[in-house]
Amino acid sequence: MTDHRSRDRRWSRRRFLTAAGSAPLAGVAGCLGDSDDERNVSVASFFTFYDFARQIADETPVTIANLVPTGMHGHGWEPDPSIQRDITDADAFIYVGPDFQPWADRAIDTVQDEAQETHLINAREGIELIDLAETVEDDEAVGDAKDPHFWLDPERAMKSVDNIADGLTEVAPDHGDAFAEHANDLRSELETLDEEWQAIFDAAERDVVFLAAHNAFEYVGRRYDATLEPLVVNLAANDDVRPADMQRAQDTIADNDIRHIGAAVFEPIRPARQLLEQTDVEAYYPVTPYAGTAESWVDRDWGYFDIARNVNMPTFRLLVDAASPDEVTHEDYGRNFEP
Repeated sequence: MTDHRSRDRRWSRRRFLTAAGSAPLAGVAGCLGDSDDERNVSVASFFTFYDFARQIADETPVTIANLVPTGMHGHGWEPDPSIQRDITDADAFIYVGPDFQPWADRAIDTVQDEAQETHLINAREGIELIDLAETVEDDEAVGDAKDPHFWLDPERAMKSVDNIADGLTEVAPDHGDAFAEHANDLRSELETLDEEWQAIFDAAERDVVFLAAHNAFEYVGRRYDATLEPLVVNLAANDDVRPADMQRAQDTIADNDIRHIGAAVFEPIRPARQLLEQTDVEAYYPVTPYAGTAESWVDRDWGYFDIARNVNMPTFRLLVDAASPDEVTHEDYGRNFEP
């Protein structure tokens, strides 16, 4: 087998983000590295934690790769078996904890069974989860019927930053000080983001909003004391919505005089269009649980914070009536967006 670590590849953050957002990534781990073996690569199973990790590893020889292809939802996606090589060849595998991505669990079992040297970094380690809401499918539960979408709560996301920084330090201890410094900066940014989210809900004129999506936003509602009513949609959905769920959506919209709703960027758009046709809803706008990245976001080098401020926050300002449609703009995926 060729020793790819003898090749001197130099990747800028922008160039690697583009490559890491594309598929396939076969052999990506083995194809990066400086001749002195200082450079190593960690692969991530989910966009949010890929983005956190690349910020923590910035300006160090540690390179982070996102395994999920651009335009794909990081939960419902199932890779082909070649993804295993990317993981076993990597110095570290950053994942969202057990029971969340079946393919990641299988990859971890293989790493452990074959005594591979890939270091496993559980971004969810030590984070307290809330109970799964009735509006979330049971197959999304982790652990003892818990909701896995903790990263939408900036306070809980801070703990994942610490987990990733600690894990990378075990892989590359010589750069531990840089990881710690960048993690501290990232936590500060999450604190600022938390304040910005709070300001939106403090300015809210309504306390019930509707999302034509699955319930990935329960942590947002809990954190900021708001009621978010989701349309139940399985992440592997084929556009089918149960009649009872559609009726509940129509009733919620009518009872709360809702005119604007959120629709998930990486989920089927037909339910939102159906509500647009069958209710008094005037428009739908984009939301995302940071589970993937779009080509246009890659082109802009957008990460978790950029997506929060340019996609989710403008939409939520509309949904809670803290702003009117003519006061809010989206770079893309705007009013009644096409998938």
